[in-house]
Amino acid sequence: MSELEDTIGQLQLQNQQLQTVLIQKQTLLIQSKEIEKALEEIEKSEDDIYKSVGPILIKTTKADIKKELEESKEETDVKLKSLELHEKRIKTNIKGNQEKIQKLVPKSSQGG
Repeated sequence: MSELEDTIGQLQLQNQQLQTVLIQKQTLLIQSKEIEKALEEIEKSEDDIYKSVGPILIKTTKADIKKELEESKEETDVKLKSLELHEKRIKTNIKGNQEKIQKLVPKSSQGG
């Protein structure tokens, strides 16, 4: 396989990896927003608070559920930061491979 074909293959793989990372990032952003909304509702609530555990609801305290949600939000934010770094690395690699491909493609085949 030529260096050009190899680089094109790498670029295609990196684009797939980027798509996967972006989907994961979007999922985590949605989870983060849901947690924020739940925390807001807990603050407003004067009623009993229940949490879902499998197919049942269990009564819990405001403090316990708030702590649980804040920990979950923190975990989600850490994962988001990690994905953002991974996204940045992939984009850098994609850019490098795009530049490499432009150098490897003969000038005459570019319509010159």
